[in-house]
Amino acid sequence: MAVCKNCGATLCADEISVFLKLVSREAKTYLCKQCLADTFHCDTALIDRKIEQFKRNGCLLFTLGVQKNE
Repeated sequence: MAVCKNCGATLCADEISVFLKLVSREAKTYLCKQCLADTFHCDTALIDRKIEQFKRNGCLLFTLGVQKNE
């Protein structure tokens, strides 16, 4: 099970997918939604809106339910 590299929170598939989409497709470690929002100096609601946007647009990172464990 993947965990946030900053705070150690357990990550869901959407958190991993949005990190891969916004930061790096090659990432092996990830940030939770809160730590990602802190990094981008925004609130988690914006991250949630981006996740929904990517899903609506058919981004395969979200539609395939990416589950990275590394």
